[in-house]
Amino acid sequence: MTASQQDLALREQAQGFLSREVHHLIIDGQSVPAASGKTMTTVNPSTGDVLARLASGGQADVDRAVLAARRAFKGPWSAWSPYERQALLTRVGQVLDAKFDELAQIEAVDMGAPVTRLRNSKAALMKMLSFFASQATNISGETLMNGIPGSVTTMTLKAPVGVIGGIIPWNGPLVSQFWIIGAVLASGCTAVLKPASEASLSVLRVAEILLEAGVPAGVINVVTGSGKDAGNALAAHPDVDRIAFTGSTQTGRSIIQASTVNIKKLQLELGGKSADIVCSDADLDKAVPGAAMGVFANSGQICFAGTRVLVQRPIVDEFTERLLAFIKTLRVGNSLDDTATLGPVISQNQLDNVLSYIDVGRAEGAELLCGGQRLGDELENGYFMQPSVFGGVTNDMRIAREEIFGPVLSIMPFDDIDEAIAIANDNEYGLGGAVWSQNLSTALRVVHGVHTGTMWVNCYGYVDPMVGFNGTKMSGYGAKGTAAHMDTYLYTKSVYMQL
Repeated sequence: MTASQQDLALREQAQGFLSREVHHLIIDGQSVPAASGKTMTTVNPSTGDVLARLASGGQADVDRAVLAARRAFKGPWSAWSPYERQALLTRVGQVLDAKFDELAQIEAVDMGAPVTRLRNSKAALMKMLSFFASQATNISGETLMNGIPGSVTTMTLKAPVGVIGGIIPWNGPLVSQFWIIGAVLASGCTAVLKPASEASLSVLRVAEILLEAGVPAGVINVVTGSGKDAGNALAAHPDVDRIAFTGSTQTGRSIIQASTVNIKKLQLELGGKSADIVCSDADLDKAVPGAAMGVFANSGQICFAGTRVLVQRPIVDEFTERLLAFIKTLRVGNSLDDTATLGPVISQNQLDNVLSYIDVGRAEGAELLCGGQRLGDELENGYFMQPSVFGGVTNDMRIAREEIFGPVLSIMPFDDIDEAIAIANDNEYGLGGAVWSQNLSTALRVVHGVHTGTMWVNCYGYVDPMVGFNGTKMSGYGAKGTAAHMDTYLYTKSVYMQL
């Protein structure tokens, strides 16, 4: 089969999946309707058209899925060796590699990311699966000395915590779900996934592919539905041992409260308002596009987007001029348009929210330098927003303090590095941040001075599972990546042996 024939076949597979009358839940390896029989619709954000109908799960469905996950956890899956789990992850990677273009097609029409951008994310997914495959055989305890009289040997063991509840965001479910799935398969846990109601389709299709690849029934289950019904039921379920959540800080607070029912372990990646600091000695050929795409990538719908761009005062004018010129090279278009750089935001509600912040910024006295409008003409039925830039922003403005989650960038002048660090830290969030400088001492001073979970130097947005990604302050807690990520899917057992 030629490459073009393979591409056509994958497109047809994607279309076949999308054309199903209703997309059911995946519970215990079976495709089943919601217990209530209720359904909900999901919309293509590029066109505003109804894309598919999904089962609208609730408490009864979460109960079924958690029971299936618990049975799988206690069943034959618990006897799989680390090598067997590693081999399974390798096989999953091979199957996903072959089907990735189909998944990219589904994700593009479901959540609106340009299909070219999604295809480029394949390497990141393969890297993530390789990382978790390596972790499957690196779970270990240690032998410890002790002060107990007599002949006593002491050690620690690591064991899987049990059933994981994974609540997946709508801004990139195709790849982000594997932070959970990868750790589950590597550790020997099981999971119930609740994708966002706005973008559930790639999660459902991946669940089917996992079964095809040999993941045992019940190990990965998917319940679609609203956050109010399915999400709350999962967060509060007394037989779920851990919740992994990515989303808003407000919802994160609710999950923390719900977790008290059985003292669940939590991993929370919440909101962000990251500062991207451009020093006067920065290489603007790199800093301008880097800072721009640190905001506009995924149409601004990235939790660590560097939306506060702090620019040292001597170069504010030049930086702004270059930034506005760069924005003119960006093409906003339908997610299936191979020439599109940016797609729509996820929904009408999100578009309305972003546009409301344009009004807020103007009212607060910021200068709108470009954008600020919904796009019309052939894009009028989709949720398309012009990339927007505010100048003259101060850190007390709402557009500098609140997460907008859209393609809106604020330029904030600063005089010296101490001031930049102070501005960066004067925010409740602590997820990401960056500094652009050709002076290593300056860069490291900022890296050490800014209170945030992840920092980039002369780049923005790189994430590698071997290095990890963290949050602090109101941006949540719990590592993504590194052995620390795996540790949150395991518990430590101390062992004392009298000989």
